[in-house]
Amino acid sequence: MANIDKHPVGSFCWFELATTDQAGAKKFYSSLFGWSADDSPIGPDDFYTMFRLSGRDAGATYTMRKEQRAQGVPPHWMVYIAAADADQAAGKAAQLGGTVLAPAFDVMDVGRMAVIQDPTGAIFSLWQPKKHQGTTISGVDNTFCWADLSTPDPEKASKFYSALFGWEMMKDPKDPSGYIHIKNGEDFIGGIPPADHHPNAPPHWLVYVQVADAEAATGQAGKLGGKVLMQPRKMEGVGTWSIVADPQGAVLALFKSGR
Repeated sequence: MANIDKHPVGSFCWFELATTDQAGAKKFYSSLFGWSADDSPIGPDDFYTMFRLSGRDAGATYTMRKEQRAQGVPPHWMVYIAAADADQAAGKAAQLGGTVLAPAFDVMDVGRMAVIQDPTGAIFSLWQPKKHQGTTISGVDNTFCWADLSTPDPEKASKFYSALFGWEMMKDPKDPSGYIHIKNGEDFIGGIPPADHHPNAPPHWLVYVQVADAEAATGQAGKLGGKVLMQPRKMEGVGTWSIVADPQGAVLALFKSGR
């Protein structure tokens, strides 16, 4: 098990579910991944739920605001990317053609964040940690392990993220699909599939959770009221993965390494 004390700049450091039914989401993810749910009040009749695994932070959920729903934002998992300085990174994102949807602001004393839309339309958050580093557990089943960027313009997106975070974008000469691997420092953290992989989906970051058994977890997600959007597929030398939606419609991938 890898316990994390600090995330390198440019890494995916936090995963947060915006949902329309917080109680339903807690039930689904606790049953599917064995996460415990720890609620903290953040206002009258409003609370933030930390998902924990082995007593360490794995992710979180909150109930979507009325304005989000009014804008037609669906329930979704948001990726947070670690930044040394959220203000500076948000400014740089704007210079590189991104849109700052929420300029940097303090989240109490836990950190500073900003919300950015990349030039191709996908949304992510920047996180400058103070008291809260982000996830504190990884590398074991039922933790986040990867993120894929679904975008209509992989080349444009690659340029933006490379310039913003120093990510190295790498294609495998033996892989005819053209999938782009994202390397942050020494670590492979995600990828950009070819544009035709999710032709009807709006641009988005798809989060992956590592599981002990992709087939079993996919079946379980369906039994718990979720939808199976893509049945488990095997990729030679990589592993087995599927795509599911939780009962409220937030989408995520399940992955079992098969090396």
